[in-house]
Order: sequence, then C-alpha cells, then structure tokens
Amino acid sequence: MSCLCDHCSALCCRYFVLEIDEPTTRGEFDDVRWYLVHENVFVFIEKRKWYLGFYSRCKHLQADNRCGIYERRPRICRKYSTESCDYHGGDYDWDLLFSSADQLERYAREKLKGKRSQKRATGSQKKRRKRGPPPRLRLMPMLGGPDNAANGNGKHNGNGRFAMSLPVLRG
Repeated sequence: MSCLCDHCSALCCRYFVLEIDEPTTRGEFDDVRWYLVHENVFVFIEKRKWYLGFYSRCKHLQADNRCGIYERRPRICRKYSTESCDYHGGDYDWDLLFSSADQLERYAREKLKGKRSQKRATGSQKKRRKRGPPPRLRLMPMLGGPDNAANGNGKHNGNGRFAMSLPVLRG
C-alpha cells in the first residue's frame, strides 16, 4: 500500500506562516510592506485573517523528502494531516495574496482611500476634537548635564543638543 508522502515533494516542509494583526493605518500597512521587501516572504488574507509567510525549507527535510526527525518532530508537524496536504493541489483558500510590496501598496491605497471617504461622511456628523502636536522626545546625556558639554565631557551636536553615539557592530 502506497503512502501519500511517497509521491510528495514535501511542500508543507518548505514554508511556514504566522498570523499577524490586520493593518488599519498607513503606518501599519508600511510595516507589512517592509516584510514584503525581503526575499522569500509573502502575505495573504484568508477568512478575514492576515498571515505572514516565509518560503524556508525545513533543515530536517532529507533528499528523499522525508522527515529526518520524524519520531521527534514538533507538535505542529504531528498534527498536520493529509486532508489539508498541499500535494492535493488545487486552489488555496486565501482571499488575497501579496508577493510584492507594490501589490500591498496598491491595496493599502485603495483600502485607506475608502476609509477616508467613509470618515468624511461620518465626520461631518460628529464634532471634531482638535489635537495638539505630538509630544517631543529629547535625548538626554547618559552622564552629567549641559555643564559636561562645556568642559569637554559630553558631545554636542552643534545646535544646543547632546549627541548620542550608537554602538558599532563588528562581524
């Protein structure tokens, strides 16, 4: 008797996905777009949930497409059944698939445009609250204060503020 795995190219062992929060703002869409500028990454929507996927071959997949740690494989692998096997082919259940940052950017533009139109329609009914500018962040010197800049113990960036140096990582 033949096992389905005898005919498979182990598609399920060549990628993984993680659920992510649905982006709702320009900044959140830009964060998801950042994922897509990396190699072997895709994003999809399935049943109104967002997922981040990585094409990455399992390091325990052997040349014959069998699991090299089958007896000790992770729980997620043990729970996987041939009923949802990628070998069966056919269409995936995703509603939308993004394989490039440009695709997501076009989608976000349309989605956010729709939200702006909807906001304008409901915004005229509500009294808008005026917001002040966002709070400013200031870098404070690690040791000492303004006196240290004057006596050469602190680094001054030329416009009245202290500069902070970041560590350099060497490989």
